[in-house]
Amino acid sequence: MTNNTSVTTETKSTFTTFQIALVALMTAITCVMGPFSIPIPISPVPISLTNLAIYFITCIIGWKLGTLSYLLYLCIGIAGLPVFSSFSSGFGKLLGPTGGYLIGFIFLAVISGICFEKTDNRILQIIGLILGTAVCYLFGTAWLCYQAGLTFYQGLWAGVIPYIPGDLVKIILAVLFAPVIRKRLEMAGFKMR
Repeated sequence: MTNNTSVTTETKSTFTTFQIALVALMTAITCVMGPFSIPIPISPVPISLTNLAIYFITCIIGWKLGTLSYLLYLCIGIAGLPVFSSFSSGFGKLLGPTGGYLIGFIFLAVISGICFEKTDNRILQIIGLILGTAVCYLFGTAWLCYQAGLTFYQGLWAGVIPYIPGDLVKIILAVLFAPVIRKRLEMAGFKMR
């Protein structure tokens, strides 16, 4: 018996042109902000603006597009463009002492984006961003300890504790100003998510 019924499938574009342009723009913003860092003499981990970029970007365009934007940034840096902290690049950066933070930023993007999408409550957003940052710290500290032969306690002092005050300031800035930017863009007619 022959089945002559033809099956038609609709192909739906996963991303709109606007979303692709938005991801590219946000990737470019991370590429501009990421290299600027302040070295700390007591640690191989510099103060970076990458997490601030991730907080703002995931609030503005959501967790899916924000995470995609960060992954593109990561690929650009691995490919050799100097977009990582201190204008560094290459796959070796992932294998170095700060490579765990670069991987941890993926989870930071997912968690911070979801927290901005699920609630407008600033306290819950702050808690969500702290949670995302803690997960990033965990990946970064574990890899730093492995690479540098540190105990976990030493790793916390080298890669987490000195950065907590600055990261709390970045979180507060993101919670206060990123939703305002998103709302203004949406009022101007741009559908951000």
